[in-house]
Amino acid sequence: MAKQSRSQKKTVERVMHEYKQGELKSGGRRQVKSPKQAVAIALSEAGASRTQSPAQKRRAQQRTKAKEARGQTAKAQTERRGRKTAARGATARRKTPRAGAARRTRGRAAEMTRAQLYEEARRRNIPGRSKMSKDELAKAVGFR
Repeated sequence: MAKQSRSQKKTVERVMHEYKQGELKSGGRRQVKSPKQAVAIALSEAGASRTQSPAQKRRAQQRTKAKEARGQTAKAQTERRGRKTAARGATARRKTPRAGAARRTRGRAAEMTRAQLYEEARRRNIPGRSKMSKDELAKAVGFR
């Protein structure tokens, strides 16, 4: 077996840490529960898998470095969530919009398409938005 580079070791370490914390997802949706699957994902992301060709390894490593640079790893997303919650403070506790704002936006949901509501939900980073219907999106965004 070939020796791993320092960056490959760091990537494997990060992915295995995500697995141990329960944050590693398979295909972006399902939580990984099998240690074997976690190791396979880690080696694949690091470009250190025996099943990959040299070109595939290079692409996988570049893709992973780009993902880490964008902050799309589970660790980075968890840290970002913590900062947002701390920064908002007391405003995060307010659950309902002001009455005047509710009146102004009540009719807007009927005028907006699902795609427009989805974009607004994406902008507000509402979890589970991709599986919501138009009515659910309107309610989550606060237009109903």
